[in-house]
Amino acid sequence: MEASQPLDAYSQIVSGVAERLTPKVASLRVPRRGGTGESLGSAVVFTGDGFLLTNAHVVGQANGGTAAFSDGTSVPFRVVGSDPLSDLAVLRGNGETPAPAELGEADRLVVGQLVVAVGNPLGLAGSVTAGVVSALGRSLPARGRVIEDVIQTDAALNPGNSGGALADADARVVGINTAVAGVGLGMAVPVNDTTRRIISALMADGRVRRAYLGLAMMPGPVPAAWRERLGRKTGLLLAQVIAGGPADRAGLRAGDLLLTVGGQPVAVSQDLQRLMFSEAIGQPLPITVMRNGALVDVIAEPTELVAA
Repeated sequence: MEASQPLDAYSQIVSGVAERLTPKVASLRVPRRGGTGESLGSAVVFTGDGFLLTNAHVVGQANGGTAAFSDGTSVPFRVVGSDPLSDLAVLRGNGETPAPAELGEADRLVVGQLVVAVGNPLGLAGSVTAGVVSALGRSLPARGRVIEDVIQTDAALNPGNSGGALADADARVVGINTAVAGVGLGMAVPVNDTTRRIISALMADGRVRRAYLGLAMMPGPVPAAWRERLGRKTGLLLAQVIAGGPADRAGLRAGDLLLTVGGQPVAVSQDLQRLMFSEAIGQPLPITVMRNGALVDVIAEPTELVAA
């Protein structure tokens, strides 16, 4: 009997999450452009007045579709806003929807933590799988762009899971499932402070205005001689500075180690991304980098990122 206890405890957690979350995850049917059938996906109710969160690639260029729930009800929805750069979209149901799911905090996740995926893979409504967080902070190339800071999980995902919930053991939604990268390799957009700002912008304006510096970066080590003085071990190494862009005009160079932006320390790409919203456009932005063993201060003026 003792040998079965760990499995029983695990099962209780997964079934509890499923019971609480499944009613709040919709199965989406989205008309394809040109009337060539429908796309399938999932979405999560996240407000009490019928807003749902899904992937931008699920809705594509469509203006609306139908959301069906596990209790057999369905409502038409319209697309309120879509942001391909984060692969997030906000929908509004036209009718009564279930009580909202609770949004969690992906920044508190740790590798090895239990997560539960709820969605509608292959059109099979209310499907639940479980696994662990297998990596954090991944970059996901997708449809000509890169989605940063995604969650990697081994919870089984299939087509149709996109837009569904990735939840922690307390049924809090910590990610929106976005891709199947291979067998036992799923990806989810994290729910965190940056995501919440994107959601708010989509609800208010239908789009996200972003500031642009013109940088390609990767994590890089702070030289050992500077670590104690700066109180940190990593920064962001500039792999590329786009010619003619705001960073280039400010004097930044490939090989610089980015340490602070706007007075805030940056060590991972998300640190910079959370600063690159509409309020930074056209405003002086102080930046400190390390170059050839010395600290260099510059002032950049971000422009607005123009969608391709």
